[in-house]
Amino acid sequence: MKTIAALILLWLWLICAVPSLAGTSFSVADIDRNRILVDASNALTVPPITITKYRARLSLGDPHDFYSNADYFWPNTNTPNGLPYINRDGQSNPHNFNKHRECLFQLHDAVAALGAAYKITGDDRYAAKAAQLLRVFFLDPSSRMNPNLQYAQAIPGGPSGRSYGIIDTLRLLEIPRAITAMENSTAFPPDVLAGLKQWFSDYTHWMRTSKSGIQESQAANNHAVAYWLQIAVFAQFTGDEPDLADCRKQFTDVFIPKQMAADGSFPRELARTKPYGYSIFQLDNMAALCQVLSTPGDNLWQFQLPDGRGMRKAMEFMYPYLADKNKWLADGHRKDVQAWNGWPVRQPSLLFAGLACGEQKYLDLWLKLSADPNDDEVRRNVAITQPVLWVH
Repeated sequence: MKTIAALILLWLWLICAVPSLAGTSFSVADIDRNRILVDASNALTVPPITITKYRARLSLGDPHDFYSNADYFWPNTNTPNGLPYINRDGQSNPHNFNKHRECLFQLHDAVAALGAAYKITGDDRYAAKAAQLLRVFFLDPSSRMNPNLQYAQAIPGGPSGRSYGIIDTLRLLEIPRAITAMENSTAFPPDVLAGLKQWFSDYTHWMRTSKSGIQESQAANNHAVAYWLQIAVFAQFTGDEPDLADCRKQFTDVFIPKQMAADGSFPRELARTKPYGYSIFQLDNMAALCQVLSTPGDNLWQFQLPDGRGMRKAMEFMYPYLADKNKWLADGHRKDVQAWNGWPVRQPSLLFAGLACGEQKYLDLWLKLSADPNDDEVRRNVAITQPVLWVH
């Protein structure tokens, strides 16, 4: 009897004291169900979306080429025509051409919601609508977007496109995840699925072989992480195992040893004029890489260098500041020049790390934060909006 009682006590202790076991009943589908269904209901009414509807006056590409302006560049007050634009780091110019970005955002929001709704309900209406939107945006000859970002983040009076612009398609990140959730629906045509896999394969090829893509892949800050996160998601969708292997190598051989400090911070993000927002953005994308690339035999959440640097260390550094933003300033870090009041929101890093590392406090904080931020600057820096697409 004593042995049985001891076993019962041990079992109770494990449930209460070990976070990874305590969190097994954590269901994102249940938590987000109402939110998902409202978003998907709205998405069912969205008209077709295409960048060809909006011609960028300064673009050197054709109507099917995505175009955007560099966020932090403004008219030059020292020249009669305002050219060339000059940099104000951290201050987004609201008068830049953003119509193609807005199309990406609209498509992402609609398709992600539809994919999430299909995943939790199996209702073919959601898959049919998503297929319609995706066909128009990516596949129809008259309205498709070309699979390149040659003219992204151009500077008026300067470069017609820059490598930094590849970060714009971070807002496509959830679309392959949504497609995968819907691909077995009878309402999702096989030719659309095949065409989408070919589009993302073509775009990944451009990213990996173009001058802009190669430059972005070698960036020393968040741009490279965002680049390789896109490669990881797109390669997983298209079944490109060599690309996935390259992504894992970047994570273990470059991002952890060369971008992360001993305390788990990212110094290049701390040096920006928006150090808080950039640190959160970097952490979210690193966490998403772990979520996508980890396998039973290669768990990147467990990876760490001999000095302890790894994702657990990165989460330990940032968690107190996500829980209490005032502590960020109290510890001597600078306040962001823009969107300070909008952060933090329901950061994906808290969810992914909470589940992967068995940290209940991360999940508890994730639940408390806003799932739908109102600040446009914050919204464009949170690429994962339907987390049910990312967890089992």
